[in-house]
Amino acid sequence: MKLEKYSMGIGDRFCHQGKAQLAAFVEAAKRGIHVTPVWNKSNREHLIVHSEPASTRAEADDAVKSLGWKGAFRVDADHIGIKTVDRFLPVSDFFTIDVADFIGKPATEYGLDDLVKLVAGIGSKPAIEEISRPIELSPEKIVAVAGKYLAAVKEAGRVYKHIEASKGRNNFITEVSMDETDQPQTPEELLIILAAIACEGIPVQTIAPKFTGRFNKGVDYQGNLAKFETEFNDDLAVVAFAIRNFGLPDDLKLSVHSGSDKFSIYAPIHNAVRRRHAGLHLKTAGTTWLEEIAALAAVGPDGLQFAREIYAGAVEHFDELCAPYSSVIDIQRSKLPSPGEVNIWSGDELAAAIRHDSQNAAYNPAVRQLLHVGYKLAAQAGRRYTDLLEKHAEYIGKCVTTNILDRHLLKIFG
Repeated sequence: MKLEKYSMGIGDRFCHQGKAQLAAFVEAAKRGIHVTPVWNKSNREHLIVHSEPASTRAEADDAVKSLGWKGAFRVDADHIGIKTVDRFLPVSDFFTIDVADFIGKPATEYGLDDLVKLVAGIGSKPAIEEISRPIELSPEKIVAVAGKYLAAVKEAGRVYKHIEASKGRNNFITEVSMDETDQPQTPEELLIILAAIACEGIPVQTIAPKFTGRFNKGVDYQGNLAKFETEFNDDLAVVAFAIRNFGLPDDLKLSVHSGSDKFSIYAPIHNAVRRRHAGLHLKTAGTTWLEEIAALAAVGPDGLQFAREIYAGAVEHFDELCAPYSSVIDIQRSKLPSPGEVNIWSGDELAAAIRHDSQNAAYNPAVRQLLHVGYKLAAQAGRRYTDLLEKHAEYIGKCVTTNILDRHLLKIFG
């Protein structure tokens, strides 16, 4: 199974916006921008919302049928491991194997000799085109990097083989994710990681490294833009070199996780992939839920009341909601208005605080991030929430489509 050159993950917490999400891809295709939609939802999200992976498959299939989509589409078992993958096997055809927890753990010596031999075969100073600085790979360097990442690659291999035993070879897309860790990988480390993946026999099609800077949920990138641009370009160069030299699939590409709303890096990413004729997978999640709650705030009294209650509950349960996302949010509590203050705002004022528009003085990144992790409260509301989604489906759907099309697809792939 080949993964198309450009693809984008579209998370949908409550499985009500599939058609609205796909409508953005339909419109982009009309403009000559062809991107494969990938519906992604993690095991953690399913547990919080009390849903099953089959619901994501049903949502995707229904959207594709309803809109007459003729292009490819995928359903991603997002951030799975050996303990969580089984429930996704019948319905997913894209598997994001998350092995960040295994980085730095000791690995057995098994496979190290093969890795050293493969990397040594490209020379101590490999000629990588368009890289910002020369890479030097001594045997000591290879062994040191292997000591940090080999256990993670071995675990990825274990999970991959488990999926392959169920799905069959070449019947699914394989992504290896190492982004949820403290330090970004250097070009040398990424090259050795890809060599280890090749030695392990994983036909990886997207690799999600940790990039420099902060990729906080739902808000713009925070970090040194010039450093990110150099790092991203170097990673593209390493991926292209690894495809040619390690026998990895020719559709292997970089995957940018927590990619929604990272507007300041979209132009550098766009320029880099176009210049190198490279592919890209951008993974978004949570941005559709935020459009739902912002739209409900603006659509009428019932939606506004619900949005106010969700905000008040999120403030009350701040620590509980934020703890699982501590590495990918950065909320200044002093910037959060009190629930009492929010209760006197109009619907448009609350929507403006939530919606990601840095040109609007009312936009509040602290409010947006808190509500991003506050979807658990909407899940607890059950039918009350989903009834509101259905009642106001037309307006909410337009907001969702506009967000994905104008703020994401056109900016990064256009």
